[in-house]
Amino acid sequence: MKPNVLTVAGSDSGGGAGIQADLKTMLVLGVHGMSVVTAVTAQNSLGVQGAWELPAEAVRAQYRSVVDDIGVQAVKTGMLASAELVETVAELLAGTDAPAVVDPVGISKHGDSLLADSALDAVRTKLLPVATVATPNLDEVAQLTGVRVETEEQLREAASAVLAYGPRWVLVKGGHLAGDAVDLLSDGTEEHWLRAPRFDNRHTHGTGCTLASAIAAHLAMGRPVPEAVAAAKEYVTGAIAAGFALGGGIGPVDHGWALRREGL
Repeated sequence: MKPNVLTVAGSDSGGGAGIQADLKTMLVLGVHGMSVVTAVTAQNSLGVQGAWELPAEAVRAQYRSVVDDIGVQAVKTGMLASAELVETVAELLAGTDAPAVVDPVGISKHGDSLLADSALDAVRTKLLPVATVATPNLDEVAQLTGVRVETEEQLREAASAVLAYGPRWVLVKGGHLAGDAVDLLSDGTEEHWLRAPRFDNRHTHGTGCTLASAIAAHLAMGRPVPEAVAAAKEYVTGAIAAGFALGGGIGPVDHGWALRREGL
């Protein structure tokens, strides 16, 4: 049987990020994807035109419906929007015996805020402590810890600052730095540096969602964290390289690239 992976995230009406990106990633990687919708966005390649969060009771009901009947081998979280939703999801994760990949979504690719300032403390004190792997980008590291990374060497300081909030592992994504796309995976004692070439391709919408979902998929298959993260990085690197133009702005990564490589 395929492992079951649950995404707890917002809907992207343009299909490039959020639960849509998560479910596409899970399908390609061979796991069964399920979803808890936390918010609905009006969103396209140009930006986010509107966002409406769901009530906490609706999020809790979706989660319990899926987990209590079908079961889950990994959970991935994305856009949670408010302190109440962050706290609700953190409580649900704490009661679930499965690895949790927390993508602390704060700002969209277009610069739109997707997390209320009042929710930041809940992310630090409630959500990060229940994460198996947290996957912040450099903007989110700055938002959460105040550490601003401008060089590759500072990724280590950023990782330590995030780990202080309690996740078992942190993957600090250095994609906003110049040069190769370098990420640092650390648990405080063990370090893994992941490097990939930087592609001259602006169609990178959904990169963070896709990476976190790929990590969750590989964890659900029973792979250890370093192996799962390395495999996910390889998948998302290929998706960025193959990214396609959609609409008039920033298009998404190409989730199906690996299927074409296999001739499917």
